[in-house]
Amino acid sequence: MSRPTFLPDPPPGPAVTAAYDEDVASDGYVNNLTRVWCWRPDVSASFQAVRAELLGDSGLSAREVAVLVAATAAARGDAYCALAWGARLADLSDEATAADVLGGADGELSGREAALAGWARQVVRDPNATTEDDVRGLREAGLSDREVFEATTLVAFRLAFSTVNDALGARPDQQLAERVPPLVRDAVTFGRPV
Repeated sequence: MSRPTFLPDPPPGPAVTAAYDEDVASDGYVNNLTRVWCWRPDVSASFQAVRAELLGDSGLSAREVAVLVAATAAARGDAYCALAWGARLADLSDEATAADVLGGADGELSGREAALAGWARQVVRDPNATTEDDVRGLREAGLSDREVFEATTLVAFRLAFSTVNDALGARPDQQLAERVPPLVRDAVTFGRPV
């Protein structure tokens, strides 16, 4: 069996222990991505704080955020985040809707959610190809300019997070894959294997 990441576990220390303990308390195991990010727990904490600040006063609902992140992860080909956020979206909607979003279909989404999913995919594929008309379409779907900024920033944060995980070989956790609804798990046909 190959290692869960390309890097060994970071040297022990109070911040690493705290992060590992937090994972065990919330998930029952230490996540592979935590092993990667604990090479700089301070950077991980800062990254999480900025993301929390962005979402803390956001006009985007929890379900809209899940649609946005699941669509981003799938378009990026990131199995780890697609499994985690696909499961979260399934909890906030249903298994089939989450699997559809991961597969690039938006049939059961609201107009606003479909616009967010499409925007995420477009930003992942080619942010230089976006146009003012694309932003106008988001407005027409009911998004404020602030929400367009928040959605775009969230996609960019997810891309940065996924890039670190993927480049350093963080494989999706077996425990995560076992807890994901079957339709969601089956939709994730890309990225690093569990």
